[in-house]
Amino acid sequence: VQLQASGGGLVQAGGSLTLSCAASGSIVRINGMGWYRQVRGKQRELVATITSSGVTDYEDHVKGRFIISRDIAKKTVFLQMSSLKPEDTGVYYCAAASVRWNSGSLHDKSRYDYWGQGTQVTVSS
Repeated sequence: VQLQASGGGLVQAGGSLTLSCAASGSIVRINGMGWYRQVRGKQRELVATITSSGVTDYEDHVKGRFIISRDIAKKTVFLQMSSLKPEDTGVYYCAAASVRWNSGSLHDKSRYDYWGQGTQVTVSS
């Protein structure tokens, strides 16, 4: 399975971006998916997850501003980001798990089997 993330860019605070992550390869092996953010020098942190049944969960910092969704037919997961803040800046990675983990389990980075290459999001103040 390969994951290709796209949609990052430079945006002013208060603006919006939508990230996409397209999966290719043996799609039947994908269950839960997630988006993580990494800032240089820091660990990769959870942003949002979605289980194979569509249950979503979010980091507290993005609740009410970000929406994770998936289009199973297009083999793609999305992250709609609105009301962006400078602290949302970072490289965003999508990830996919082959095991049907529940929502809580998807908070653990070690549950994911596949990672995309990352897409840079920069929010200017």
